[in-house]
Amino acid sequence: MDDLWLSLPVGAQDALVSLGLLLPGLLLGVLVVRGFQPWPLVRAMLGRFRGANAIFVLLIAAAVALGAGLTAQERALRQGSARAAERFDLVLGAPGSEISLVLAAVYLQPMDLPLLSGEVFAEVAADPEVDLAAPIAFGDSWNGAPVVGTTAGFVTHLAGDLAMGRMFADHGEAVAGAFAPVGMGDAVEPAHGQGEVAEHDAHGGTAYVVVGRMAPTGSPWDRAILVPVEAVWEVHALPTGHAPERAEQIGPPFDPEWFPGTPAILVRADEVWANYALRDRYTRADVMAVFPGSVLASLHGLLRDMREAMSLMALVTQGLVVVAVLAGLSLLVRVFARGLALLRALGAPRRFVLAVVWSYAASLVGFGASLGLALGWMVAAVLSGLVTARTDVLVQARIGWTEVQLVTGFMSLALLLALLPSILASRRSPLNDLRA
Repeated sequence: MDDLWLSLPVGAQDALVSLGLLLPGLLLGVLVVRGFQPWPLVRAMLGRFRGANAIFVLLIAAAVALGAGLTAQERALRQGSARAAERFDLVLGAPGSEISLVLAAVYLQPMDLPLLSGEVFAEVAADPEVDLAAPIAFGDSWNGAPVVGTTAGFVTHLAGDLAMGRMFADHGEAVAGAFAPVGMGDAVEPAHGQGEVAEHDAHGGTAYVVVGRMAPTGSPWDRAILVPVEAVWEVHALPTGHAPERAEQIGPPFDPEWFPGTPAILVRADEVWANYALRDRYTRADVMAVFPGSVLASLHGLLRDMREAMSLMALVTQGLVVVAVLAGLSLLVRVFARGLALLRALGAPRRFVLAVVWSYAASLVGFGASLGLALGWMVAAVLSGLVTARTDVLVQARIGWTEVQLVTGFMSLALLLALLPSILASRRSPLNDLRA
C-alpha cells in the first residue's frame, strides 16, 4: 500500500488527502438526506432570509480567507526570497553578521559592512576551485535605485545574456536591471548613500550612461544599476584596483596593492561540492564565507514558527466563527419554526426536518468556504504585490493544495457540528410552534 501511495504523483496524493478530509462531511450528508428531497425548501429558505444568510456566508468567508491567505502568503514569500538568492552560491565578507551580509549582498539592503582587503580577493580569485570571484561594491543610489559596482562576469552570472544593449566597457557606462527606473542612453548621476540620507552632490556630477539592460531575475537586482567596480572606487577618490599605468582597465585581474577593498565577494565554484570546501577554507579570522541558502533556511524557520502561531490563531478564529454561525442558525430556526411545524403536522417525519435544516446549514457553509478561498487568494495576491513593491523580491501567492486541505477540513468540521441545530429543530414540538 505504501509503495502504491508513493507511486502516485504529488498532485494526486494532495487531491486524495483533500478528498479524505472532506469525506466525513460528505458521508454525513448522504446519510442525512437519504430518501428525501429537501433542496426545494432549502432554496426557498435561502431566498427568503437573504440578509441573515449573507451575514453568515461573509462570516464563514472571512474566517476561511484569513487561514488560506496566511498560508499562501507565507509560502510565496519563502519561495520568492529563495528564488532571489539562488544565483548567489557563496558570499564572502568580513567577519560579522551573516544576516547583514546576505541582506546587503543578495537583497541590496543598506548595510554598513567592513571591507575585504585586496590580498583576500587575490587569494580567492587565484583559488583553483573558484570559477568566478566578483567584487560587489554598494552604497550609492540614483532615484532610489541602488548603484552597485561589480564585474561583467557577475552580470552574466546573475541574469544571463542581456535583454537589450551591450555590457559596460568603460568607467562611464552602466547596465540597468530589468525594472530599473532608467532608459537606454540615459545619464545616471549617483548619490552617495541611499534613501533620505543620500548626498546628491557628493560625487561632483559624475555620470554613467546606460548601455544595456538585464533580463528579469525576480530579485532586488532588477531595480539596480550596475557599473564597473572601478568606477565606484574612482568616484570615491580611491584607487581603481589596477596600477596607475592600467587605471582605465575594466575587470579582473586586480592588483592587491591597488585594491581599495570590497564589502562582499560572490564566489562560484566549478563543482557544487567545491563550495563546501571553499566555505571551510575562507571561514577564518579575516574573512567569513556564507551560504545565503543556509541563512535563509534559518530565517524561514523563524517565519514558519510565526506562521504556525498565526495559523493557530486563524484556526481558533474559524472555530469561533463556526460556533457563532451555528448559534445564529439555532436562533434562525426559531424564525421559520412555524413552517417546519406545519410540515410535521402534514405528516413529514422528523428526519425530513433534520435533513432540511442540515442542508440549509451545509449550503451556507459551502458558499462561505468557496467565497473565503477566493477572497484568501485575492488578499494574498494584494499582499504579494505590496511585498514585491516594498522589497523588490518577486512574490507570487497562489492557492495550493495546502489551502484546499485547510478549507475541506474546515467544511467537514462545520458540517458535523451543523447536526446540533438540525437535531434541535427536528425535536421541537409542532403543537407549541403552531400555537406560537
